[in-house]
Amino acid sequence: MQKAQESPRLRMNLDLRTTPEDQSQRMLNAMLPGTVLPIHRHMVSTEVVVMLRGRMDEVFFDDEGRETERFHLDANTDNRGLSIPLGQWHTVEVFEPTVILEAKDGPYVPLSPDDVLTV
Repeated sequence: MQKAQESPRLRMNLDLRTTPEDQSQRMLNAMLPGTVLPIHRHMVSTEVVVMLRGRMDEVFFDDEGRETERFHLDANTDNRGLSIPLGQWHTVEVFEPTVILEAKDGPYVPLSPDDVLTV
C-alpha cells in the first residue's frame, strides 16, 4: 500500500507471473481513494477481479460513456468479486485503501487508444 501512496496515480500493481513470457496476467493491484482509472475495455480477454481488502465499485459503461451498471465490492461481505465480460467498458471508484487480485488471459498488451473511452 505504501508504494500506491507514493505513486501520483494512487495505485500500484505487483506482477504475479512466473516470467514475462507467461501466457496469462495475474497481479495484485493496490489502489487508494482518488485514483483515476480511465474507462477502458479488454478485447482479447475477460477480466476477473477478486477483493482482498477494502471497498470499491466496478462501474460499467456503454459505447457513449453512459453508466449502465455499478457493482459494489467489499472484502468484508459476500460481494467480493466479479468477471468483467470481454469488450465491456469499465472503471473503478475506490472508497478506502483497496487491494484486488486481477486475472486476464494472454500476455500483457498495453491498451490501444481504441480501448480507452474519452467522455
